[in-house]
Amino acid sequence: MSYIDVLREAKDQVTPGMSACQGCGGELILRTVLKIAGKNTIIGIPPGCMAGAGVVGWNYANGLNIPVHIPLLDNTASFLTGLSQMYERKGRSDVNIIGFAGDGATADCGFQSLSAAAERNEKMLYICYDNEGYMNTGYQRSSTTTKGSRTSTTPIGSVINGKQQQQKYLPLIMSMHNIEYCATASPSHMSDLVAKVQKGLEASKKGFAYLHIFSPCPTGWAYPSNKGIEIARNAVKANVFPLWEMDQDGYKLNFKNKNPISVGEFVKGIGKFKNLTGEDIDSIQKYTNKRYEILRRLAIG
Repeated sequence: MSYIDVLREAKDQVTPGMSACQGCGGELILRTVLKIAGKNTIIGIPPGCMAGAGVVGWNYANGLNIPVHIPLLDNTASFLTGLSQMYERKGRSDVNIIGFAGDGATADCGFQSLSAAAERNEKMLYICYDNEGYMNTGYQRSSTTTKGSRTSTTPIGSVINGKQQQQKYLPLIMSMHNIEYCATASPSHMSDLVAKVQKGLEASKKGFAYLHIFSPCPTGWAYPSNKGIEIARNAVKANVFPLWEMDQDGYKLNFKNKNPISVGEFVKGIGKFKNLTGEDIDSIQKYTNKRYEILRRLAIG
């Protein structure tokens, strides 16, 4: 069955009327993931854009058609550990246990519990929708925020010109935990995303699976709401967000750029990058090239 058939025939587990921002990458990713996972799923969504958009419910009404819990910002993986082990003791391997968290709750506040759950190889699928910041509270920088980004805590001014540090590359860090499955995905490459969610769910029955998904944000990044998929596609084409996966057989690049576009071309039209200098762009380009070369060598091995 093609990925189009999978999505066409699956029931939407997100209820109508969700209050995410227009053009939100996170909402598209959530809807896609839950269509694939289906109704026999329990999901944990910590404080962040998706929790704030109403998926954990208004008053007594649930925003999803499946059970959803809102753990703390820093304990999503440990919360899901208890849930996973409870179902395992009951002999229930049919329930999909999914974490769906932003980059702040994953790479920063929640990294300790995430790393520990991965090291123990707990049975779950943990998904990070990476919009490069704490968007739900006014767009503060996170460790995955791209260098030079304008955020509320890294403003553009006479003292600093956006974020001063290169981003933490969390997917590769997670792959080094010897987990069952690890991959990056993007809503711009839907066939690849669907396949990786399917693989992640299958791997989660054996142990820990991790997906890191590019989640463009029109509100925080300052671009027109209809440009999200184009921006996501350009991120892949520029190797800013390379698509790869890792399982027990090793690493594989899913999209090889023979002639990648430049970082300078990628950042055009994105407001958070409007004050990048030529030196800033060169620095990001060098970091991008170095990271891609590491992934290319791992894939060869």
